Amino acid sequence: MDFGLSEEQELIRDSFQGTLSRICELDVVRQTAEAGAPLDENVWGELCQLGMAGLLIDEDYGGAGLGLLEAAVVAEELGRRVAPVPFVASAVMAPLAIGLGGDEDQRRDWLPGMADGSLRVGVAVSEIAAGAREDAGVTAGNGVLSGRALFVLDAAGAQGYVVADNSGGMHLVKADAGGLEQIGLKTIDRTRAISELSFENTPAEPLRQGEGVLQTIIDAGRVMLAADSLGAGEVMLQQAVDYAADRKQFGRPIASFQAVKHMCAEMASELQPCRALVWHGAYTMQHEPAELSLAAAFAKSHVDEVGRFVARTATEVHGGMGFTDLMGLHYWFKRLGVNRAYLGSPERVRAEAARLQGFTD
Repeated sequence: MDFGLSEEQELIRDSFQGTLSRICELDVVRQTAEAGAPLDENVWGELCQLGMAGLLIDEDYGGAGLGLLEAAVVAEELGRRVAPVPFVASAVMAPLAIGLGGDEDQRRDWLPGMADGSLRVGVAVSEIAAGAREDAGVTAGNGVLSGRALFVLDAAGAQGYVVADNSGGMHLVKADAGGLEQIGLKTIDRTRAISELSFENTPAEPLRQGEGVLQTIIDAGRVMLAADSLGAGEVMLQQAVDYAADRKQFGRPIASFQAVKHMCAEMASELQPCRALVWHGAYTMQHEPAELSLAAAFAKSHVDEVGRFVARTATEVHGGMGFTDLMGLHYWFKRLGVNRAYLGSPERVRAEAARLQGFTD
């Protein structure tokens, strides 16, 4: 069996890779992060012209009608560039929630604008996917929501939100709805907009989803985070190798030192199997949906652990320079750290995988 990208998928990868190399250099990332902006509008606009926002939206609603594997290919390229644009929530989780769980009117109202990038939608599911903190949680009743949702991804500048309540129901909320307050949260990763949503009798439209849709969008989000981490980890490895080849001590490149060789080789060997896990997780959504949750759990938990190892080791190869803003290594380091925590830590996700396989209750 051939396990690789099709010609069309390679074309998608090459298109995004080439565009991002042109429009999303490190200086662009740095300027966006330092400005505290929710995204870089130029990068967002050009990527939407490539069809990024509508990858998973059916052609009937203006999208490309592609699958999760194509989205994973794009996510990996975004991770390589730590691109300061919304994707995991607004281009993957939210379109899937509305496409799978919405009725025809909801699809017609939301999906066309999401497909062309004019309508951005954040996703609030952290209390279900990663566990509630403090008094966070959302209750639903009589068409309104009350409570708090933390760590809402792609929330800043969004025109609407997909919100999960404490019982697992999903709702659509417009950004200008009464009783809704969006509060920006500071995280170590300043290339992403993460917020808190506060609801006080806020009007909401329930998604009439079929069974399992909430878990499906969480699983899809986990695969996308794993793909993003894979891209970020590979860049950190390459940066470490390049730096070791240039940096000299005792009259020769540090890449010639056995200890440094071993560090780089170990990073490469740890990263190598991650792509298969990510691609398999994405593949299962269309072809083996019953295996999606387990495959997504394997992909995210393993890539999270490898990502932390690579982030630490690549920084060590750089020595003191690895901590400076001049090198910019910290942007990938922090992206990997947030990816690890979002939608469930490796420990939590592995516990879910154990339950799915019947190892625990």
